[in-house]
Amino acid sequence: MNIPDLAKRAEAFLFSEGGSLTLRKLEQLLGVKTPQLREILAELRIRREGSGLALVETATEASLVVTSEESSAVRSAFERELEKEIGDAGLEVLSIVLYRGPSTRAQIDYIRGVNTSSTMRTLLARGLLMRTGNPEDGREYLYYPTVELLAHLGVRTAEELPDYQTVRTELAAFESANTPQDINEARSDAE
Repeated sequence: MNIPDLAKRAEAFLFSEGGSLTLRKLEQLLGVKTPQLREILAELRIRREGSGLALVETATEASLVVTSEESSAVRSAFERELEKEIGDAGLEVLSIVLYRGPSTRAQIDYIRGVNTSSTMRTLLARGLLMRTGNPEDGREYLYYPTVELLAHLGVRTAEELPDYQTVRTELAAFESANTPQDINEARSDAE
């Protein structure tokens, strides 16, 4: 592949990560060595000029970020969003993650019966949920309650929540009562 095509691919990897990637990981993903990666990132930096995104690099990482010219508009939009109530959907998602434990979005969608992507974004932005890579499937994330959420609820661990074991047992019974095919169908519907 040529440098402009590799720059497009690097941009896609950085965008999909939603945060920074180490330069070493980016080299692996692109199948290039350090000198070629520098050319690719230089091309990407030029491509991003005049847009709302910029490439930021350190000695070890690279990330796509909102430009300083657009940051106040983005910050204002987030602040308006954060002023809103999380609503019933947010409470349901938080309850699932608190009582079920680490969950994928597909599992949460299945239990709720609807797509939760916008609700998940809101809860992540508010610092109520965190996500990590799923060690069982690299294509998805696991969502966990944050320390801030537990502190806000006045508990040290999720096990201290009211009726924890009862609700956890009911959730497990609900999921086991359905076939894996039902869960896979719900996952494909949610995607």
